[in-house]
Amino acid sequence: MYKTKGLKNSRIEVADALRGLAVAGIILFHSVEHFNTFARDIKYTLPCDRQVFSILQALLSGKMYGIFAVLFGLSFFIMRDNQEQKGRDFSLRFAWRMVLLFLFGVLNVCFYDGDILITYAILGLLLIPAGYLSNRWLWFITILLLIQPMEIYSHLAGWHPDSRWVSMGYFKLMQGHDTFLNSMVTNLRYGITTTLGWFWFNGRITQTLGLFYLGLLFGRMRLFYDEGDNLKLWRIILTISGVLVIAGAFIEFGKYDDLLHPMWNLAILMLILSVSVLLWYRFSGFRNVFGKLCFFGRMSLTNYLLQSILGSLIFYEWGFSMYNTLGTTWSALVGIGMILFQYSILKLWARNHRRGPLEGLWYRLTWLGS
Repeated sequence: MYKTKGLKNSRIEVADALRGLAVAGIILFHSVEHFNTFARDIKYTLPCDRQVFSILQALLSGKMYGIFAVLFGLSFFIMRDNQEQKGRDFSLRFAWRMVLLFLFGVLNVCFYDGDILITYAILGLLLIPAGYLSNRWLWFITILLLIQPMEIYSHLAGWHPDSRWVSMGYFKLMQGHDTFLNSMVTNLRYGITTTLGWFWFNGRITQTLGLFYLGLLFGRMRLFYDEGDNLKLWRIILTISGVLVIAGAFIEFGKYDDLLHPMWNLAILMLILSVSVLLWYRFSGFRNVFGKLCFFGRMSLTNYLLQSILGSLIFYEWGFSMYNTLGTTWSALVGIGMILFQYSILKLWARNHRRGPLEGLWYRLTWLGS
């Protein structure tokens, strides 16, 4: 059973910056995906569209959410450890915090059917028992989750679950964005279950939980601090992940794509983390530039809901209906515009507020009655 080491958990700015990078990447790729609303012949309208999509998919898809997941587990460790050092059990308080996150997710689904907050809230509850496990058991479970156990079983047993209901859910979602009221009702009716189904059949459930646990372990190891041999360990992670990324780029995954592609995404994710941490602690110039994303990352919940509101307004039929007009390159430019807009208004907010609007509300409600 894990016990606190009693060490101070100071603010990890590189984690805030990484969270800011992740939210920016998510906004950009959601824009390219038209916030889950597609017109068949619109994806490629310019000669460069295919190349732009391939590059953005390789850099962002499956990686940005992964960074978020690791940092989610890290945040759980810090909050739990801080309370344990004060002699308090954080379990019920964190469960209540996940209930609040679920409600934020329901609000988000009113605008965007591809919400991930509900998934985080449900899986986040499984961090509570994991917090009591020894490192040995937690490493075992984490590795088991990250090697895509369902996909391995599927290939070995020849078992292929029926996912047609997920496709039907997306078909129904496509039909329901003509007015905001219809969009909201359709999203609430089909969006939550369809998104959870897609996550399940594409290995995102096990991988997300595995990344939560990996972040928890990194927190226990204090890996994001410049202490002891941490940077040496990050260099080892950089070397291994770099080799795997290069090897994966030259391998055709074929029928094992559902098994190997998520692992390749994991290697890219670890490459991004290791490069960012090493550059952060070694070069002040990088720290000064990358550090400008810190406040943006600290307001990730506000950013996520704001991108859903803006994205649905821009791309859905009840708004400007740009899903039927913009190809990949133009959609990417829209995404960059959204990032710059959100960055600007939240920078103004950050001048006078320690937390983002929704982060402040979440914090106050979390500690209600304490």
